[in-house]
Amino acid sequence: MGSDSSSGGRPVLAVAVAGLIIAGCGASSLAAPARPAPSLRLVAYDDCGELLSGLRKATAAHVGPYGLAGDPVMRPLVSGRVPGDLTAKQQAATPHSDTNVQEPGVDEPDQVKTDGRRIVTVARGRLVVVDAASRRQTGSLDLREGGAWSAGELMLYGDRALVVLRPAITFARGGIVDGPVTARSAPGPRLVLVDLHGAPRVVSSMRLDGSYVDARRTGPTARIVMRSAPNIAFPQRHGGSDADATAANRGAVGKAPLDAWLPRYSVTRGGRTTAEKVPCDQVSHPPSYTGLSLVSVLSVDLSGDMADASPVSVVAGGETVYGSSTGLYVTDHPSGSADRTDIYRFDAGGSGPPRFAASGSVPGTPVNRYALSEYAGNLRVATTSGGTATSPGTSQSAVYVLARRGNRLQQVGEAGGLGRGERLYAVRFAGPVGYVATFRQTDPLYTLDLRDPARPRVTGELKISGYSAYLHPAGDGRLIGVGQQADANGRVKGAQVSLFDVSDPAAPKRLSGYTLPSSWSAVEGDPRAFLYWPATGLTVVPMGGRDGALVLSAGPSSVRRLGSVRQPDAAGPVQRALLVGDTLWTLSPSGLQADDATTLARTAWLPFA
Repeated sequence: MGSDSSSGGRPVLAVAVAGLIIAGCGASSLAAPARPAPSLRLVAYDDCGELLSGLRKATAAHVGPYGLAGDPVMRPLVSGRVPGDLTAKQQAATPHSDTNVQEPGVDEPDQVKTDGRRIVTVARGRLVVVDAASRRQTGSLDLREGGAWSAGELMLYGDRALVVLRPAITFARGGIVDGPVTARSAPGPRLVLVDLHGAPRVVSSMRLDGSYVDARRTGPTARIVMRSAPNIAFPQRHGGSDADATAANRGAVGKAPLDAWLPRYSVTRGGRTTAEKVPCDQVSHPPSYTGLSLVSVLSVDLSGDMADASPVSVVAGGETVYGSSTGLYVTDHPSGSADRTDIYRFDAGGSGPPRFAASGSVPGTPVNRYALSEYAGNLRVATTSGGTATSPGTSQSAVYVLARRGNRLQQVGEAGGLGRGERLYAVRFAGPVGYVATFRQTDPLYTLDLRDPARPRVTGELKISGYSAYLHPAGDGRLIGVGQQADANGRVKGAQVSLFDVSDPAAPKRLSGYTLPSSWSAVEGDPRAFLYWPATGLTVVPMGGRDGALVLSAGPSSVRRLGSVRQPDAAGPVQRALLVGDTLWTLSPSGLQADDATTLARTAWLPFA
């Protein structure tokens, strides 16, 4: 059973809130800030020969007796009729929730999508279309092509869906798991463009020779971020010393052609498949790099047929993707850099190909994509620096403000010393307002004014218990937090949904909370699982295991439990929730369920075949 709790207890959460400046309470009163990261400037290659020479030299430095000694593994993160957007009349006819995205107008791929008329999802490699009004399946399309695919995700634009399918890796001893793959060990992810007008049909598809990182969509244009490793055939070792083996492997790098590094992909349309690669004149590099991976951005027009992906690449890794209405940011934690994050910005507004715009660097590591936010032409980045397994008490967090100066992202402001001895757990920026949560055992709550990019300042402090792993603005100076309740020693006790009053940045308060003991929520790792409906305060939080989906009401002063939604016993955990009209839909690996949004009574169960 859940329990209601009010504010109080020892401090465990740090929040950065842009707001009014409180005299005498600034960043200078905290611990000394982390040392600024070195300036990072992207350089374009003059020709393909220079590109090959640079890649060979950088890669050879990381070769050992058994091949690449660095990290060549691609790490996917914790992808007819010309369609158009729904008309205003169609949109107004059936109010519906959208994917819980970070930025308004910038869509993110998810396991399920709705336009108010239909619900579209991908289950076991099969696209499923459901009519929301009749609660019946109206379409299905097998996308497997004989392969094994993990759970897919998609983006909608009018009558088109772009589906991202990741490969599931089968090991010799049996079983299928999701996880990192190397450039030579498994097929790459597939992007499938589907026309939903009438019976679903495949328009075209793309296979990536690398790892899918993430994607964003503005209008009909989707930007796909992939990461690829060099495909170098090292000689098989037959005895000999490590030194001899290393020399032979470096020799293989020195002979490898440029194609071993250039990112590849193939496009199938009209029954014909063409092999493509990133042109060498579209590859840039930072001042220092390893040559172990390249991150690329490809463009897909959902109203077209994938004829031209217009790819561009950087010799770097791709870890976190953040998209604004005009730009796409990709972060990298470079090899050999213990505590630094590099950031690359692509101009990606409109429908044209992306263009490298600027790059920069900050100390520390962001917790996830919500730690980055563009506002008034500047980029805010929250990171944690320092701290190791043996010395965790040396960590601290900071918010940096970067301004674009030509082709550089230059640091112009910093608010540091947040949560000493702790690490970031959640960050949320909303216009001139920002929220930051840190946790280890106990911690003050910091409020910051970030309106002046050159003078971000601490403005207040609060003490509460537990932590939030996701923060959601709820209007009228309210903030919803989803995370864990914890005792005074930092031991977590169960999933907790909190309501904060942040209308006064000098005195934020915790108004109410609801705790479900010995539980956890998928929202902690993936904010797209969170549903909040502002009109009624309906809040749905999918829970782990057999707890189903917790349904709450987040009002002006309290959070209270309305009930829960559980699918049939064998359905598996609830993964997503969406609202269409007066029906609450939930998604699990086994099917879609419809419940009355007021009574929570089940009205339909649609199992996947």
